[in-house]
Amino acid sequence: MKWLLLVVLVLAGILVLIIVIGALLPKKHTVSRSVSLRQPAETVWSLISGPPTWRPNVRNYEELPAHDGHRMWRETDKSGQTITYEAIESAPPRRLVVRIADPTRPFGGTWTYDIAPAGQSCSLTITEDGEVYNPLFRFVSRFIIGQTATLDAYVKALNEKLK
Repeated sequence: MKWLLLVVLVLAGILVLIIVIGALLPKKHTVSRSVSLRQPAETVWSLISGPPTWRPNVRNYEELPAHDGHRMWRETDKSGQTITYEAIESAPPRRLVVRIADPTRPFGGTWTYDIAPAGQSCSLTITEDGEVYNPLFRFVSRFIIGQTATLDAYVKALNEKLK
């Protein structure tokens, strides 16, 4: 019985330590990924600004009524998590800024897509300006999942789609 109590106390101590470390981490972060693509800027723009059904993790996509003239949509991923997005800036075919438009999420922020045309090719830079509100999730995001995991998966899916 003493061993069980000791194990429970150690696990509780580890959890408290994780939460304390998470609370000490900054809520905001900025990460970026760039990729050179052998497609014209207009092709890349059409893909990233349209329905996200080409991404393997998106199970469902629903267009929503516009908000203040901005395009709104909802995505559901394969694990059932639903997130609402708003395109807060759109300058085809060069720049798109999308924000998470759901204040109930434990995270938020924007993705900025900058497309630089180069003849029949282009480069795409995606910058995430994110916020993670919950200290436990902040720890997990930083040390376990990695703050670039979603960006990396997006770039991989984009490369697969544009092959």
